[in-house]
Amino acid sequence: MTLSASNARSQRKPKGEGHARRAEILAAAERIFVDHGYEGATIRKIADEVGLSSTALYMHFSDKSEILHEICERAFEQLLVMNRAVLEEPGTPEQRMRRLMQSYVRFGFENPNAYRLVYMTRPLEAQQAQSVAQSLGHELFGAFVRVVEEAAAEGRLRGDPRPTAQALWAGAHGVVSLMITKPYFDWVDREHLIDTLLDALFIGLLKP
Repeated sequence: MTLSASNARSQRKPKGEGHARRAEILAAAERIFVDHGYEGATIRKIADEVGLSSTALYMHFSDKSEILHEICERAFEQLLVMNRAVLEEPGTPEQRMRRLMQSYVRFGFENPNAYRLVYMTRPLEAQQAQSVAQSLGHELFGAFVRVVEEAAAEGRLRGDPRPTAQALWAGAHGVVSLMITKPYFDWVDREHLIDTLLDALFIGLLKP
């Protein structure tokens, strides 16, 4: 065994803790990407945040683009699981549309750093996880569009399904992005604001 191999093994966490350490790295990277931007975030900063050497961190991830890719992938997968649970519940298309939007908003508030990286990154940074956004993100929005199309089939929409779905999503995104980036504003109760927004969107876009 070479000296370098021996040193590498000594830096590894005990067996069974690798997944926990990987999760720690991802959580730290979320904060650093948000605070410093993708370009300003370095492997050293991320490693320091979790008490690792840069060399030890490379045992888990090859570079920071892989870290960002996994953060986005995990976020989309979590949203997909939440979506599927909602879609399995009984209810009218309108009820499922509202539940899907509530689930999306709840995810944003419970995971503000991941949400900002997935939905609020600059185009240059978003390229690092573009494949995830195109595949899992497309599946996520496609499921929502299909529920909106069901409402259209019942004659409930004032307009076409796709622009209606995009308008609903834009409204949900707006309230999440504003509240997590402007926490100092004198917001009313969060649940009351969300209900008010959804009521207004549904009144405007759906027929009575």
